[in-house]
Amino acid sequence: MAGSPTGAYLVALTPESAEAIQAREINIPYLPFRIGRESRKFAWTGVGLVGERRIVAPPNNDLYLFEDSEPMNVSREHLLVGSEDGVFYILDRESTCGTIVEGVVLGKGGAIRQTPLKDHDVIIVGTSLSRYIFKFRLDF
Repeated sequence: MAGSPTGAYLVALTPESAEAIQAREINIPYLPFRIGRESRKFAWTGVGLVGERRIVAPPNNDLYLFEDSEPMNVSREHLLVGSEDGVFYILDRESTCGTIVEGVVLGKGGAIRQTPLKDHDVIIVGTSLSRYIFKFRLDF
């Protein structure tokens, strides 16, 4: 169909976002695409930083964001990007601090948990103080 997007991307707008995706932007490879806080414990050893192993439980997220100090903005299961009938959307997964999309707060105990995503919408994972800010980008 003419005018339909051929790809969806997350563009890092902060150094922390770029570090999390290990690039300036990443292609969202599949939907739904889940984002949340890394909750495994890490420890420094003689060989470097080592995370605890989880053998039984499957991963909760496709992209993990790291927070190691208070206040925490990112929940373990924070948000997801999905698509239905050709319309992309973002769904807050009942996070503690909510998600901000173009100034609209999703979740955080409010009635609105989902909103459509448009090309170039800015997404803040958590409160306005969060270090994780992305731009949603579509290729046409």
